[in-house]
Parts: sequence; C-alpha cells; structure tokens
Amino acid sequence: MLTLHCLAYSRAIRVAWLLEDLGQPYELVTYDRTKDFRAPEELSRVHPLGKSPVIQDGDLTLAESSTCLRYIIDTYGGEAHRPPLNTVDRIRHEEMLDYVESSFAGVAMGLLIPTLQGKEPSEGARKRLETHLAYVADNLTPDALLFGSDVTLADIQFSYLLANLSRMGFLENAPRIEAYWAALQAQPGYKAAVEKAGPMAPEA
Repeated sequence: MLTLHCLAYSRAIRVAWLLEDLGQPYELVTYDRTKDFRAPEELSRVHPLGKSPVIQDGDLTLAESSTCLRYIIDTYGGEAHRPPLNTVDRIRHEEMLDYVESSFAGVAMGLLIPTLQGKEPSEGARKRLETHLAYVADNLTPDALLFGSDVTLADIQFSYLLANLSRMGFLENAPRIEAYWAALQAQPGYKAAVEKAGPMAPEA
C-alpha cells in the first residue's frame, strides 16, 4: 500500500486530496511541526531532505509535489484529473502544474516570508503578486477552475499557496482568485484530506 508522509500545514495535504479523490487506499503518517515551525528530525529518516510530502510505494520514494501527483495519477488514476491527451489543454495543464511551484511560488514567497517575519512586504513584491494573480485569473473558466468543472492536478497544486495567501489577506483585492480558492475548498477530496490530515495553513 502507498504511504504518504504528511507534515502538518504542508504541501502534502494536496497529495492526500488526490488520493481521496481517487478512492485509492493509502497509509497516512503524520508529523507535527517543531516550535519554530520546521519539520521534525523524523522526516530526515524518511527522505534525505527531510521534507514533505514524501510518498513511498514499494521500493520507490518520491518527495516533490508535482512528481508525486503525476506518479499517483499515472499509476492509479489513468486519465483522471487532467485534460485529454494530445490536446492544447493538456499541454497548458502541464505548464500550469509546474508554474505553481516555480514562477508562482517564488512570487508568493516574496510576500509570505516577510509577513511571517513580522515585516512589511515591499511594494515591488505586491506588484509582482498582482501580475501573477491576474494571470491565473485569466486562465480560470466560468466554473472558477482552470480547465472546466472538474478539478485537475494543477488546481490541486494551487491550493497550498492560495491557502497561505488567503490567510494573510493577500487575496482581498483579487475576487476571481478568492472565488477560485472557495471553489477548491468545496471539493469533496479537499474536505476529506483536511479532515484526515488537517488544514493546509494555520488559522489567521
């Protein structure tokens, strides 16, 4: 059985969401954060980087979110949670899936990290976030999701950063993104994952 190692308030809850959506049995191993909000030493015994998520499936151990999501779909989900193969939407989906933890994450962290440190984010960081939120909003469908009415891997991937941006008030001037985050939280798999593994972000 696949095992998911899940640190509290981490990206790993996205992996639990996908597994719940697929109805795929898995073992959930949870870890509390330390007093300084870091991962505990136990995670370093699971993966050398001591990070989360980590999934183990037989002899295979994986630690990157997008790779974990793709592996689970390819192994257990067939063509679920992605636009049809050999379509422009499929190519765009793969772009958006990687965009979340590359370009978008870098911009989001430019505001999240200073805020967590009790500092005021720079005006330049705020402007960069506005540009990226507008880009994401332009890619949303009338269903407030990226590729129609069915949640995709890219939608699931966005949830962690949106949870943290929302709790710190950085979505207040982006109504389409707020609607997107609300639509994600209404998904059954999201609710099941949060019930089992806890929320993606602490309460504000």
